[in-house]
Amino acid sequence: MKELLNIALVAHDSRKSELLDWVRYNADLLSKHQLYATGTTGKLIGEIAVGTEDGVEYPFKNKVTRLLSGPLGGDQQIGAMIAEGKIDMLIFFCDNLVMQGHQNDVSALSRLASLYNIAFATNRTTADMLLTSTLLGNEAYSRIVPECIQLYANRKL
Repeated sequence: MKELLNIALVAHDSRKSELLDWVRYNADLLSKHQLYATGTTGKLIGEIAVGTEDGVEYPFKNKVTRLLSGPLGGDQQIGAMIAEGKIDMLIFFCDNLVMQGHQNDVSALSRLASLYNIAFATNRTTADMLLTSTLLGNEAYSRIVPECIQLYANRKL
């Protein structure tokens, strides 16, 4: 796996504050990677302030690539990036208690993350484990894209 990862961050409205707390807690680790986020989530991440010995720092200001809002196509943009091999990890704090208006997009994003075998977390505990894995940034490790993708792409019609 490459040292600099492309990490997509998504959160439904009811879980945005939880994701922001997680990003703030992991600011040192996350600031070493390229971050992508859906609309409002990306805006809020860019505004995160972290206290340092020298005062306040904004580690993500102008460093998050903001996509469209999830319901307006941001989920699909991230899904396309996964299919193109441009996303290495997806952190998606989703609200499973409420049916989303764009539920089909949410389901498709989860399906693509699984299909393309990228690191994928839907809660804080799993996200913590992914981000602190010894495999993260390990040059000897590379993600294996399932053979079924090539077989399907090259099938005879």
